[in-house]
Amino acid sequence: MEANEKVKVLQDLIQIHTVNGNEAEVAHYLQKLLSIHGIEAKVDEFGDRRANLIAEIGTGENSRVLGFTGHQDTVAVPNPDRWQHSPFESEIVGDRIYGRGAADMKSGLAAQALSLIELKEANQLPTGKVRFIATAGEELGTPGAYRLEKQGTATDLTALVVGEPTGGNVIFAHSGSMNYRITSFGKSCHSSHPDQGVNAIEGLLKFVEEEKHLFDDAKDDQYLGKVQHSITVFNGGDQVNTIPDSATLHGNIRPTATFNNKKVIDRLQDTIEYINHTTPFQLELKIIQDFYPIATDPTDQFVQTALNAAQRNYPNDVKLDIINGATDASVFTLHRPDLPVVVLGCDSWNAAHQTDEFTTISSYLATIKAYKQIVRNYFA
Repeated sequence: MEANEKVKVLQDLIQIHTVNGNEAEVAHYLQKLLSIHGIEAKVDEFGDRRANLIAEIGTGENSRVLGFTGHQDTVAVPNPDRWQHSPFESEIVGDRIYGRGAADMKSGLAAQALSLIELKEANQLPTGKVRFIATAGEELGTPGAYRLEKQGTATDLTALVVGEPTGGNVIFAHSGSMNYRITSFGKSCHSSHPDQGVNAIEGLLKFVEEEKHLFDDAKDDQYLGKVQHSITVFNGGDQVNTIPDSATLHGNIRPTATFNNKKVIDRLQDTIEYINHTTPFQLELKIIQDFYPIATDPTDQFVQTALNAAQRNYPNDVKLDIINGATDASVFTLHRPDLPVVVLGCDSWNAAHQTDEFTTISSYLATIKAYKQIVRNYFA
């Protein structure tokens, strides 16, 4: 395919609105694109315009199965009037393509599909299999990845590439991500007699005080460092002259392999029980999202294969690195913790979710080349 044709594919994908949904339209677009080039793809719709897609190339002469995965959804555009370039027009200015999902991650998704097409048309089919896995809902709850994991899509994978934006850097480890809610229950009364009630907000403040030092003694992970944690949403009270009988907060924690999700949940629950038994407040914990960290030894052969491909094809200097974000790989490795995983894609992780999100054409085209190089090297 010519460069302008590859760019047009990315523009088409950006123009499809997939804010936390509507992945079926992207899946059918990709299915048609792959079919034109002789690659069969299966679209699995599961209600309300949600859909995953799976396609494969390869002769299957050996048992290796290399996975490429990317998500089809994007985050919302809360303030479109602040964009200088319309979020869904995929405007090109110089080397940049602007639009929601340009970086995270329709560029990686398009690059994965196009790498399969170009390998097939160059008659460079791998001796094993390359499986392209396009998921629904990665930005909110990962329903697509969980559905695929239950269907056994990752069971026979021998390595996995996640196409999130990395600027060509090869990410060999990323933290987990856990969202939780704390609900505080108190007793309502008139604010003129606060001693007759129990202020639920004060119960949350007690938790906030404890949370500041909740992981001070957690051992640093050799790759991911410290457990990162933040309280990000706080709600309580409905009327200024009434003591509130309930209040909630939400927080996010980034577990590591050393201090993993189970240890994090145990620490949260122990803190809740301590407050409930030593104060008049009653708190309740609810885990909203629970992604596990992933880590592959940076000296692993697959990591080095990906690094070699990146160094040979990206115009910028690339390196091995880690990120504190989470990906669908957290789901696909639930029952495959030994699965070698790298994250590799176009441009910067910092461009994701931003106003005037963009990717560069040069990095996008380099990513297609890098993916093809990974396939050739992996099956050599």
